[in-house]
Amino acid sequence: MDLYEPYIQNDRQRKLLELAGGLADVFSERGEGYDREDVFPYENFNDLKKKGYGTLTLPKEYGGEEISLYELVMIQERLATGDAATALSIGWHLGGLMEMTENRIWDEEVFKGLCEEIVTNKALINRAATEPATGSPTRGGLPQTKAVKTEKGWLLNGRKTFTSMARVLDYSLVSATIGDSEEKGFFLVNHHVQGVKVEETWDTISMKGTGSDDLVLLDVELPLSALVERDSVNPRGKKDVPKAWLLHIPACYIGVAIAARNYAVRFAKEYSPNSLPGPIKDVPEVQRKIGEIELELFKARQILYSVADKWGREPAKRRNMASELASVKHVVTNSAFHIVDEAMRIVGARSLFRSNPMQRYYRDVRAGLHNPPMDDMVISLLAKDALK
Repeated sequence: MDLYEPYIQNDRQRKLLELAGGLADVFSERGEGYDREDVFPYENFNDLKKKGYGTLTLPKEYGGEEISLYELVMIQERLATGDAATALSIGWHLGGLMEMTENRIWDEEVFKGLCEEIVTNKALINRAATEPATGSPTRGGLPQTKAVKTEKGWLLNGRKTFTSMARVLDYSLVSATIGDSEEKGFFLVNHHVQGVKVEETWDTISMKGTGSDDLVLLDVELPLSALVERDSVNPRGKKDVPKAWLLHIPACYIGVAIAARNYAVRFAKEYSPNSLPGPIKDVPEVQRKIGEIELELFKARQILYSVADKWGREPAKRRNMASELASVKHVVTNSAFHIVDEAMRIVGARSLFRSNPMQRYYRDVRAGLHNPPMDDMVISLLAKDALK
């Protein structure tokens, strides 16, 4: 059964899915080597650039496709079936640009210039907001990275952690405390200027290929126009709109689950121990596990796609969708973890061998529980909404 057919709404989406699928199939062949050798997947990002993947969420007037949230979820899920780390990394780039495209809170000339860099030079960008002392920015800590105003512009100093695909980034949106105030701003930092350095600190058992290293900023001189977002400026109330593009996170992890599901189903059809008259797909317990996987996958994808579709169809309701968006992340990432676990039970001890992709799916899907928003914050948000 084609898992994507029920969700494809038109020819445009079919073509986008074919684009992501072609890349995913290539990435899948490289995934084991990258993981085993613990190397950054430079080839994957070069392929993404060649296909113009990084321009998909840019405005049409600036050379992009301006894809919808629904379409972002669809292509990211498919891309992650090939290599989850690459998909999650490029998802930060695409999602951040989607937010800029929808909200337009930047100075338009600065935004236009960035779009031109992405279209012409295939530039990559990510937000750099996490720090050693504050943890995830979703917890609300004030950045220790500081921006001091000078006669020429700004002077930036600090260190950021979890900077996905740092080694291939051209720009970062760096959060910093502005001067001696308690106000936070985001600064557009070109990685090719003096004082910007990447320290390769990423040493994990899961999502190795994101290369989420430390970004070090030492006396980085920036023009005044580099301050592109700040807490005290909220044009048209856009900052009150929840960050729906973060659905790229659960989309990636359910993509991992689909890859694990596909492997387990294929294994069940092909593996025939001499203790049985045929393949293990005929064993009732194996069928029960596959049925549970299918049910869990259906539930997770229905909530993911339906909420993404609502975001596009009913823009007037977006401001009140924070709880729904957070719930999607919680449900889908936990479902993905459960699906991979069940798939490993079907494959058995073979799934623990380094040569088997299942052990990589298991390690990668675990990382989803630590991406924002975290489970405890989602439950707290739902409780507060109920008790209002």
